[in-house]
Amino acid sequence: MRKWQRGVKPNAESQVYIAEALDWPASIVRADDWPRWLPLTANGVIPFGPHSSVPALREALLTAMERRNFLTITGTALSALAADWAGGSHDTLAQARDGKPVGEDLVTFLETSTRHLAGLPTEQRQHTPALLTAHLATVTDLIEEGRCTPDIKRRLHTLAASLAQTVAWHRFDLGHHTHASQHWIAGLHNAHAVGDRDMGAGLLSDLAYQAAWRSQHTTAAHILQHALTRAENPAARCLLQLRLARTLAAQGERRTALRALAAAEKHLGDAGTDRPAWCAWVSEADLAVDSGQTLLDLGDTGRAHQLITQGEGLLPPARDKTRGVFLAYRAASYLDLKEPEPAAAAATESLLLARRIGAPRCVQLVDDLLPRFQHYQDAQGVPELLQLAAA
Repeated sequence: MRKWQRGVKPNAESQVYIAEALDWPASIVRADDWPRWLPLTANGVIPFGPHSSVPALREALLTAMERRNFLTITGTALSALAADWAGGSHDTLAQARDGKPVGEDLVTFLETSTRHLAGLPTEQRQHTPALLTAHLATVTDLIEEGRCTPDIKRRLHTLAASLAQTVAWHRFDLGHHTHASQHWIAGLHNAHAVGDRDMGAGLLSDLAYQAAWRSQHTTAAHILQHALTRAENPAARCLLQLRLARTLAAQGERRTALRALAAAEKHLGDAGTDRPAWCAWVSEADLAVDSGQTLLDLGDTGRAHQLITQGEGLLPPARDKTRGVFLAYRAASYLDLKEPEPAAAAATESLLLARRIGAPRCVQLVDDLLPRFQHYQDAQGVPELLQLAAA
């Protein structure tokens, strides 16, 4: 430990001892990557600062390599991060370094190829996570070690935020929640570095969505309320209000949930074509289904069923993963109405779609409904659904 403190690189055996002394698993040690393998925080959340974007990216990339699962990110830590983002100054871009020059052609190629990968049909996007992670690692190296103009630096930070957000959703869909959180946090730092408040609000919204998915509704509400203090684009505010309505309804907060739905509807009406890329997809379909799911949680089952069915019908073909989620919601609403036949049809369609496009999160939604189908074994479509799910 004394040698380490004096700047001497510990050998492999000493690094294992250091990990053990700090109560970290020896499996995280990479002697050839000293000191990058060292965790940078006790709670997994990098605080904001003029040089925080690269450490946040490094933490996310290392987490994805299975060496950070022991760092549990608490709801308190996420709420504090959201409060810091809401109350602090933005645009904390670090000064350029004296590294190798980074040319515009390379950055343009990375931007173009990232857009192409993210824009592939849903069924093909399941094959892209490794490519996106490699792009993110390259962009991180360029930000940390490259010499470039302020404009190129801003483009790299913006690209890092977008890549981190996309990778986070891949991880989330696979149920790798620590990995997803770290990538969303890394994206937030990079959006913060260039002063992009709407994208920062969107990344906080994704963290809140994850918290709500895991039934951490108090944390989700706190994060969304902080995000709304700085989001400006109407489409962004619409998405934030929809997610806030969902998490408030889950807590039984009827009046505030309905107020959030009304705000979301107004913001969608105000939204034009000039939208941030991360929320360009927000549409009447999302408003209908999320409103329906909110009403479902509030006990208004009939109206909820109508809205969910309406929203699913409005969804464009390009959003198959979302369609799978919507179909599962529709199945749940039919079950609430004690109508097992259409519920089985919707659940079967959702399950087949989710398996085709590689969407484990959608599969999990259907799996969670299966116990409720056990009471309707004689209903049309139910035995076939249960058999399909077991296959």
